[in-house]
Amino acid sequence: MAKVLEGIRVLDFGRYIAGPFCAALLGDFGADVIRIDRIGGSEDRFVMPVTEGGEGAVFLQSNRNKRSLTLDIDCPQGREVAQRLIRTADVVVANMPPKTLANLGLDYESLCAVKPDIVLTASSAFGTHADAAHRVGFDGVGQAMSGAVYLSGMPNNPAKAMVPVVDFATAMSCALGTVMALYERRKSGKGQVVEGSLLQTALTFASGVLIEESVLSLDRQATGNRSPSYGPSDIFRTADGWIIAQVIGQSSFKRWAHMVGAPELIDDPRFSDDVSRGENGQILSEMMSQWCAARNRAEALDALEKAKIPAGPVYSPREALDDPVVRASKAFDWVDYPGLSRSAPIVLSPTTLSRTPPTIESRPPTIGEHTTEVLREVGYSDSEIAALRDLGVA
Repeated sequence: MAKVLEGIRVLDFGRYIAGPFCAALLGDFGADVIRIDRIGGSEDRFVMPVTEGGEGAVFLQSNRNKRSLTLDIDCPQGREVAQRLIRTADVVVANMPPKTLANLGLDYESLCAVKPDIVLTASSAFGTHADAAHRVGFDGVGQAMSGAVYLSGMPNNPAKAMVPVVDFATAMSCALGTVMALYERRKSGKGQVVEGSLLQTALTFASGVLIEESVLSLDRQATGNRSPSYGPSDIFRTADGWIIAQVIGQSSFKRWAHMVGAPELIDDPRFSDDVSRGENGQILSEMMSQWCAARNRAEALDALEKAKIPAGPVYSPREALDDPVVRASKAFDWVDYPGLSRSAPIVLSPTTLSRTPPTIESRPPTIGEHTTEVLREVGYSDSEIAALRDLGVA
């Protein structure tokens, strides 16, 4: 079956998540993705190590469906190799500050001089405007600067998400932008720059509270897991574990009140609408906590499901892996990798298509695994490849 992006070549100069996972998503839909690794392996390869060789968990997730070519792009010979590769490419992915892109010859002007219709997908921490272009940052910085961390945790103990939600969301946004740029190129014959930033993604996530604060100046403070905008919406302890339940809207609140045996709350003016229920959410959370404490997790979730109230268990990573609903969803592709003691559950693309679905065709590459193969494709002879290796260029 033909893939959506079959025939599209992507050069992935990205590091960590925002760039590499963007490229991986393009690979899931059929693009030929070549990861450009540093000699000896790029730094993002070794974060959260899980293999004998030190490859990390997030590296495995973000680099399926790719080939790896090692290259020292800082030297003249490496630049020549890069330019040859660029001539064969449709997309360059590079999540670096603009100055770094320019220094490496990966800025849009330099790329267009080599391949006029190239698409450059360049995400950064804070964007390319003059006040921010020089700054570097990671996922947590974007979360913190958006206002989201301030409203998480408790007033004296801000809390960020411990999983890199901003990185992955930036990657997904950039993948969408890349596909749109390729689609537009079919009509215009021209490439363009696709930009994204961690901060812009984080601000998008926090947009509701930012708009609310701008308009109403409420100066909200953190309330832990309890929503300040409706209720009861919180994380609750049952006799044998934790659950989350979210009551939003009048009909949902009526069902909840009957479920907990307190129908008189429906006509209580303190709980007349979502705003009021949010303002008095601590009362509702305390009532729900008492109700949950008398039940085990399964009993509580069963009652909530019958009442049609959105709820779910708070899982540990092990429980998430073992959950029958998660397994039935076929969320994972179990991939073997050199040095792994057991297969790794690579999470499939979050978006699928009915006729041309994304697939994982190949495991993440080892360092420079395809260097010879790719260099031959762009015209290097075996003796030239050997000379590049002797120089430490490839």
